[in-house]
Order: sequence, then C-alpha cells, then structure tokens
Amino acid sequence: MTLSPARAPGSGPAVRRLTTTLYGYAFLDDFVLLYPVYALLFSDTGLTVWQISSLFCLWSLTGVLLEIPSGAWADAVSRRLLLWFGPLLTAAGFALWVLAPSYWAFALGFVLWGAKGALGSGALEALVYEELDRLGAADRYGAVMGRARAAGLVAVMAAMPLAGPVFAFGGYPAVGLASVLACLLAAATAACFPEHREPADAAAGHRDGWTRTLRAGLAEARGDRSVRGALLLVPAVTAVWGALDEYTPLLVRDTGVTEAAVPNWLLLIWAGATVGGLLAGAGRRLGTGGFAGLLAVSAVALAAGAWVRTPAGIGLVALSFCGFQLASVLADARLQDRIGGTGRATLTSVAGVGTDLTTIAVYGAYGVIGSATTHGTAFALFAVPYLMTAALLAAAGKGACGKAAAGKRAARAARTSGSRARP
Repeated sequence: MTLSPARAPGSGPAVRRLTTTLYGYAFLDDFVLLYPVYALLFSDTGLTVWQISSLFCLWSLTGVLLEIPSGAWADAVSRRLLLWFGPLLTAAGFALWVLAPSYWAFALGFVLWGAKGALGSGALEALVYEELDRLGAADRYGAVMGRARAAGLVAVMAAMPLAGPVFAFGGYPAVGLASVLACLLAAATAACFPEHREPADAAAGHRDGWTRTLRAGLAEARGDRSVRGALLLVPAVTAVWGALDEYTPLLVRDTGVTEAAVPNWLLLIWAGATVGGLLAGAGRRLGTGGFAGLLAVSAVALAAGAWVRTPAGIGLVALSFCGFQLASVLADARLQDRIGGTGRATLTSVAGVGTDLTTIAVYGAYGVIGSATTHGTAFALFAVPYLMTAALLAAAGKGACGKAAAGKRAARAARTSGSRARP
C-alpha cells in the first residue's frame, strides 16, 4: 500500500487563502494617496497650525475612547464584519474632506478614521491568530503579521511618489477619489477573510452584549501575570518610535539635505521598518534576553544616528526603525500566545489603548523637548525609554533563568535522595 506524504501542519490552501487576503487587505488599507498631502489640504483650506494640531488630537482621542469597546464588540460578533465596515467609514471621511473642505468636515473625517482604526485594532489580530491556530499554524503568526505590516509599509512607499502625478492631474479631488477607491477595495478584500467561530459564542455575545466579553477579557488580564506583562510590553515597544515617525521629516531636514531630497531619505527609513516586519519569522526564536538585546541595539542606533545630524546618520535611524518594527511584531505575537480565553480582541485593544495614550504623551513631550533643543537631540533622548525597557527585560530574563536552574537543582536533589533511600 502506498501512503501519501503527511502534510505539514499549517500548510495548504486554507493558510494561503488567509495570508493572501491579509496581505492584500494590509496593502490596500495603507495605499492612501491622501497621506502625503492631507496636511497641505488643511493648510490650503485656511486652517491654522493650532487647528491642525487639534484635529490630530481628536483623531487620537477617538481611538482611545473606542478602542476597548470595539475590541469587546469584536469578541462578541463577527470580526470579519468589523474589518469590512471600518474602511467604509474611512472612505466616507475622505470623500467629505475633498467634497466639502472645512474644519468641521475634517474633524468628522478624523472621527470616522479613528473609529475605523478602533474597529480593526484587535479584531484583525484576533481573527488571524485564531484562524492560524485552527489550521495548526499558530507558530507562524509572528511571521505572517510581520509580512502584513511590511505590505502596509510598501503601500505607503508606493503612495508617496504616486500622489504627486495624481495631484498634478486632478488636484485634491483626484487624490481623494483614489483614496476612497482604495478604501472600498480594502472593504471588499476584508469580506474575503475566512472566519470559523462557534455559533454559540456569537449567540452568547448577542444575548449578553459586548460587556460580557469585556469583563471576561479584563478578568484574564487581572488573573494572569504573564498576560499583564505582555500587555504592558506592547505600548512600551510600539508607542515611542511610532510617534517619532511623525517627526522624521524634520529630523532629515535638519541634517542639511534639500527639501526635494527629504522624501528620498524618508523612503530609506520606511524601507528599514519594512525589513523589520519581514524578519519577524526568524525573530520568533529570540528569547527574553535576545529581545532585550534587540531593543538595546536599536536604541543605540537611534541615538547615534540622530545625534550626528548628518545624512549618513539617517541610515542608523533606518536600522533602528528596522529593529523597533521587528520588536513591535514580536511583542504582539507574545501577547497573542499568552491569551488563553475568549477575549482575544478585547485584550489586544487594551494594549492598543496603552499604545495610544503613550503615543499622545510622547507627542506632548516631544513638543516640549523639540522646542528647547534640536530634533536630533530629541530623538536621541527618546532612545532612553527603550534602554530602560531592555534593562527590565534582561533582569526578568535572568530571574526566570535563575528560577529554572533552581528547579533543576531541586529535581536532581530529589532524585538523588530518592535513589539513596531505596534498599
């Protein structure tokens, strides 16, 4: 009798369908031609710097307020439904911006955009992890999500040079139309996500509401120390460099390059972050000590690259963003691996709120530090939180190794005493 070769867990068309849909969704979700020019749209409409800053704060605040409720909702109903509905909100907001540009139209658009981000945050990670787990491929989550983030960054890098010709052809309406179309395509792609959840879970969610899943998720965080640690690690790794990204054009310009050359150096930084996402599969093998070393090396590269204030230093900043992107994906993977209950999207959203609040704090701190010193110095100072996080992780790793070694010694002593007691 001839036996067919056993198929490795996690391989096959089901995994390919999931990952292909995910990569397509991630690309289309960030392929927004308005990204490079929406600040110009606000300025050309007559908004002051204060008004533009207030819009960014409104955007962040919307995400903070809706993040946890939307995560609990994603645990109670279909996550695919939320991923489909979110881009439609963004499409409506972008259309409003170019059809009726005004402060209040921009504000409503940012509220819709923030709501979309809250709906997708937690729901996407939970759907992908549980579908991979169902297919026996949960160990591939880090690599898969790393590639998805890389696909999003590639979309941003593709949208930046394309926005210019489209804007030259049709102005803000043309750029807005292209962005709306990308959102609609993202929604259509989200509808293709596979989702296999027990009907009983969904039914229970409808009966008791999202508050039941919220309570269950928070109870797991309170009762499991490892889950709490993973929740804190996500904002500690993700927030600072995510906020600093908004100031990279100012950092690059301070190195002395021309205004026209700034986008090219920014592409280098984005390329570094993209590579970091692609390395997530190999990075899963890092232990706690290796993770701490990754953060420390990335922090030193950030400080050194920013401090020298030369174009060559931007290469080191790109290297640091590579490490921080990799660490962000690994932190998310650690959280997903530690969540054992039904509140996966809820707890992921809790981590998202921590990231949002920390990001807002970084914006405020950068405003103070950046006003008093150079951008290079400010970037270098923001490497310090990563060095502190790396030190805490290294200490925790040594403590865990010490406990493991003590356990092994105790086990050997027990076996030795047991053998001596035998006649």
